[in-house]
Amino acid sequence: MDENQESNHNNGNGWAAMRADANRWLVIAVVALLGITVVTFVYGFHQQSMVRQLTAQTATANAAMNQMQGQLNAVTTKLNDLSEAKSSPQATTESTQPSGAVASGPDENISAKAPEAASTPTPVTSAKPAPAKKHIAKRRAPAVDKKYEQLQSQLSEQQKQLKETQDEVAKNRSDLEGTINSTRDDLNGSIAKTHEELVALEKRGERSYFEFDLSKSKQFQRVGPLTLSLRKADTKHKSYDVAMIVDDNELQKKKVNLYEPIWIHTETDSQPVQIIVNRIDKDTVHGYISAPKYKPSELTAIGSANVTPVSTKSPANAPNSQQPQQPQQ
Repeated sequence: MDENQESNHNNGNGWAAMRADANRWLVIAVVALLGITVVTFVYGFHQQSMVRQLTAQTATANAAMNQMQGQLNAVTTKLNDLSEAKSSPQATTESTQPSGAVASGPDENISAKAPEAASTPTPVTSAKPAPAKKHIAKRRAPAVDKKYEQLQSQLSEQQKQLKETQDEVAKNRSDLEGTINSTRDDLNGSIAKTHEELVALEKRGERSYFEFDLSKSKQFQRVGPLTLSLRKADTKHKSYDVAMIVDDNELQKKKVNLYEPIWIHTETDSQPVQIIVNRIDKDTVHGYISAPKYKPSELTAIGSANVTPVSTKSPANAPNSQQPQQPQQ
């Protein structure tokens, strides 16, 4: 009994060992199969990416080849056009040359009686047209060059005339601007850059002048015929912003330069009012306002006082006509 139990135990251990070995080999086979599958998948993916890259490179190469082919076709077309243009003058020269049969002789009776002599070639006449072509080609080349030179000379002459016209227009424009500026200065007075120059302008007695000093503020300050308010003073760029009230209307001027006149037309003045700033400091400006000395109503009254009545004049046809008496002052 003990021997049978021991043999059965040994057989069970053998079977267990065999099963363990089989399971081990099965696991190894599964792992190897998975590894092969992974390697195959990676290799296939790499091959697909290589195929895509090669396809893109092939498409790029085909596009480049098509572009080069188009350029080659365009160059070939141009060369054909040039060759046709060169061959067409030669064809016209050949058409103007007489044929060999006509040069052999115009007498038809002689050619009918002697057919053998007419059929024989004449090498002297066939060799003559060659120098004639070269001579005509040499004649045409200088003609083309001459026309090209004429066109160039005409173009240069036109450009010269255009430049002279532009210079003349620029000169006339500068002269006109100078005349306008001088006329404006004569009519409205010069610009005073200092207090002494302003006093000199006042001595002329043509206009009234009002000096002012404005500080940066939103409040308005009455200066002569206008009401002003300084909004900004830029000492770096020598400019300023100003607001003004003209005929109950608020106006603004921005980025006005130093010595730049501002002309304002009011309803009560016959001539425009001029604003000049001749000094720009930090948040302050100094300048003056130039206004007409007389109003339109005052000018009318002065003009009517100097007019002589028509009744005081003597007839023009009277022989002893006397000058009208001057009104007593």
